[in-house]
Amino acid sequence: MLLDGKRILVTGVLNDASIAFSVARRAQEEGAEVVLSSFGRVMRLTERTAKRLPTPPTIVELDVSNPDDLTALADRVGGHLDGVLHAIGFAPESCLGGGFLDAPWDDVAVALEVSAFSLKSLAVAALPLMGTGGSIVGLDFDNRVAWPVYDWMGVAKSAFESVSRYLAKELGPRGIRVNLVAAGPIRTMAARSIPGFEAFEEVWGQRAPLGWDIKDPEPVAAACVALLSDLFPATTGEMLHVDGGYHAVGA
Repeated sequence: MLLDGKRILVTGVLNDASIAFSVARRAQEEGAEVVLSSFGRVMRLTERTAKRLPTPPTIVELDVSNPDDLTALADRVGGHLDGVLHAIGFAPESCLGGGFLDAPWDDVAVALEVSAFSLKSLAVAALPLMGTGGSIVGLDFDNRVAWPVYDWMGVAKSAFESVSRYLAKELGPRGIRVNLVAAGPIRTMAARSIPGFEAFEEVWGQRAPLGWDIKDPEPVAAACVALLSDLFPATTGEMLHVDGGYHAVGA
C-alpha cells in the first residue's frame, strides 16, 4: 500500500463532497493513519463527516489564522507526521463574483492570509512532527491566468503557488517536499459559495481533452495520495494538473 505506516494530517474536511474527504479516505485505504483538523462552528460538520471514513480519525482544533492554535498543533497531533494536506481557502463575499475593483483591503487581507499565507503557517506548525522527511501537498486552482468571478481569490491562489515554491526551497534541505495539485472545478461546498462558478463547470467539460466530471473528486485525491507517498522522492515545488488536460489547450 502506498501510505503503509505513514501518518497524514488532512485539513479542510467539511462534508463527503470535499476533495479533502476523498483524500482522507483514499489515504486510509492505502494504509495511512489520518488525523483531521477543523475549528469553530464547522467542527461539528467535520465530526459528522469523519464517521463516514473507513476508520474514525482523531480530529484536532486548528484555525490557521489563530497563532495559539498553530503553536499548539504539534502537541495536539502528537507523535510524528509524514505528510500534510493543505485544503484551506476562504475569501469574504466582497472578494468574489465580480467585485475585484471594489473589494476593500481588510477583506483582501483575510483572503490572502487564510488562502495563501496559511500554507507557510501550517508547514511551520507541522515541522516539529516531520523530522527529516515528508510531504506537504496543497489543493490549488491554477491561477496563471485571470478567471471570471474568481477575483481576489485568484490573486490569493497565485500567492499560494508562490508560497509553495519558496517553501520547497526552504524545506528541501530537511527532506520535506512541497507540491500542489491544481484541480479542475469540483462541485464542493466551497465552490458553490462562489457566485457564477457554474461558468467554470460548463466550459471544462467542453474543452478538457479527457473530459471532466465536476462531481468526481477521486482523480484529484489519487494525485494527492501519490504525492504524499514515496513515489516522487525528487519532486518538489511542482504544480501537478489534474484537470482533464484543460490547462494544455486553447480556446
